[in-house]
Amino acid sequence: MAANPVPISELQIETVKSPEEALVRCSGRIISATSADLQSTVRGIIPQTKRIVLDLTDVTYMDSSGLGAVVGIYVSAKRQGCQLRLINLNQRLKELFRLTQMAKVFEGHDDMLGMTPD
Repeated sequence: MAANPVPISELQIETVKSPEEALVRCSGRIISATSADLQSTVRGIIPQTKRIVLDLTDVTYMDSSGLGAVVGIYVSAKRQGCQLRLINLNQRLKELFRLTQMAKVFEGHDDMLGMTPD
């Protein structure tokens, strides 16, 4: 019985820089095969800006490697005095961040997980 392989959607990364911040739009899947590309792209921007906004509007899937990449980016940004914001997460990504308790790291970004600061 032959199974039809599911095509793997690559990760597309678009960067838009302004004087205040760098917007990084992601489309596709953030998985073990693509997470290194995301990390290297964003880490290359960190020294050039004070805030990075990671727009996950078109991210269809994120595995543990993708989650690790986002956390690694957060740590790198924080060490260099750069703020990282996550925006436009779909319900599946919000749940992933909640289940892994990583939502706490990004709390206060009301547009990220739909939370409001207490």
